Amino acid sequence: MTPPATGSAERGYLHSARLIAAHGRTYHLATQLLPAANRRGVNALYGYARVVDDIVDHADDDAHATLAHLDAVLDALDSSLADVSFGQSVAAQRLSAVEADVVAATADTARRWVIPAEYFAAFGRSMRMDVPGADGFVNRYRTFAQLREYTYGSAAVIGLQLLPLLGVGDPDVSTSTAAALLGEAFQLTNFLRDVGEDLDRDRVYLPADELRAFGVDIDHLRTCRLERTSSPQLRRALAHLIAINRDLYRRAVPGISLLPKKIRPAITAAARSYADILGVIEAPGFDVMASRAVVPRRRRLGHAASAMVGR
Repeated sequence: MTPPATGSAERGYLHSARLIAAHGRTYHLATQLLPAANRRGVNALYGYARVVDDIVDHADDDAHATLAHLDAVLDALDSSLADVSFGQSVAAQRLSAVEADVVAATADTARRWVIPAEYFAAFGRSMRMDVPGADGFVNRYRTFAQLREYTYGSAAVIGLQLLPLLGVGDPDVSTSTAAALLGEAFQLTNFLRDVGEDLDRDRVYLPADELRAFGVDIDHLRTCRLERTSSPQLRRALAHLIAINRDLYRRAVPGISLLPKKIRPAITAAARSYADILGVIEAPGFDVMASRAVVPRRRRLGHAASAMVGR
């Protein structure tokens, strides 16, 4: 990579806005309901998570190079948050110009909104768990308890990072718990929607014990993926996991009422649209091995409109 100049936060905010518009359709629509200043910060956090996720998704090509690239981005943010000169740091020399800009915008957001650095550290630890050769690498999870060690950093802390941007600078236990639960609910929905794509990368995020109870193991999943179909056993397992996912939403959504009134429509719209993915998965017979469940734009717009009028 060509060594970049010091990252530009302003360019990073602009690039992050483009990333969320292109790849985070549900989140992008929800952010349009936020005040502009808050929206910029949310975009930056999404942009950083997206940049890191894109790096991790190349782990199968060259795990060693992927880990070095990932650590460079994580270290660059650490340096920025610690007020070490970003442009002169060793990590910055391994970043692309776009990555440097997104890191700069993320660090600017963290400072402006007083987001604890420990949340970004937890996110980094979970992302390293996805890369072969990294300390703590995991691509199979036996129980939900083990999976939550991963989802704390990959999802729960995202909810916690967002709280200051949502007007909750000093959250109580109820608010923090709800934010973390909603992040985990979104993540489990992703795992259910993307089970086929994850399997192609030799990752299975659905707990083995939960699948085994319905007669599904890794070989069964691979057969379903090869045949682009969901067997009766897999459909029953998915129905069970969707019920667990809906319970996460049920327990998390009341926490939205703890947010400032002007923020609630955005989070309500996002929660409803994401939970709606579960219905899309169910509708064609749990066909997650053949296609990706997508909530139609008109339904997402409907969720946004209902949230705006308080329904």
